[in-house]
Amino acid sequence: MKIETILTPAELPALAQRDLRATACVVFDVLRATSTFVTALHHGAQAIIPVSEIAEALDWKKAEGRRQKAEMILLGGERNGVRISANGIDFDLGNSPREYTPERVRGKIIVSTTTNGTRALQACAKAKIVLAASFLNLAATADFLRGQNEILLVCAGTGENPAAEDIIAAGALVDLLSSGKNTHASKSANSTAARAAYVQAMLTNLEKSIGTSENGQRLLANPDLRDDVAFCAQRDIFNLVAAMQADGSLRKI
Repeated sequence: MKIETILTPAELPALAQRDLRATACVVFDVLRATSTFVTALHHGAQAIIPVSEIAEALDWKKAEGRRQKAEMILLGGERNGVRISANGIDFDLGNSPREYTPERVRGKIIVSTTTNGTRALQACAKAKIVLAASFLNLAATADFLRGQNEILLVCAGTGENPAAEDIIAAGALVDLLSSGKNTHASKSANSTAARAAYVQAMLTNLEKSIGTSENGQRLLANPDLRDDVAFCAQRDIFNLVAAMQADGSLRKI
């Protein structure tokens, strides 16, 4: 098993030049997109449609709304951490996993656009496998990946900067994947660095480590969003894998 890791969104454009047909890509946007997607799928959402731009989300709902009941499609996402309001339309949901309750999302298709997470997912679209991962479903994701030969962990980042929480989560997955039968897994320098960041975070406190990140500090400063940090730091509360399908949607498998 070979495990590579992208630590910064500056590395995403280069993925377009890579042949990923034999690679399993795992995207982390812990605060908060991938945590939110996993939560929504656990709570019964049919699918998540990740798109890069607000206009794409609006166009997707308009086009799909002609084929099925419009109320079955929800718009979700954020810009600068805040629920989107654009072109006179307020999105149904923001990017807090705590909004995505069973009562709100069960049976729904959610079209989502976020600052970094959805862009990272789309950058991996040509890979053999594309997964959305978080601390919430880390063990299930690791179990699914066992037996894969080439794994690329993608940290979505914050704006154009690395995100400490994504690196810590990627390191946690490296730790899981390089244990047991895979103790001799080949790890890139970035993967080794991510694992070291995870070990350091666990020596202190995972939630506190995440809270000191750029994203964590921004969320903690907002009374409406501060509880998202503790929520997203929970480990393995959902036993599901969130995988991108051929049509570009994320679904529970």
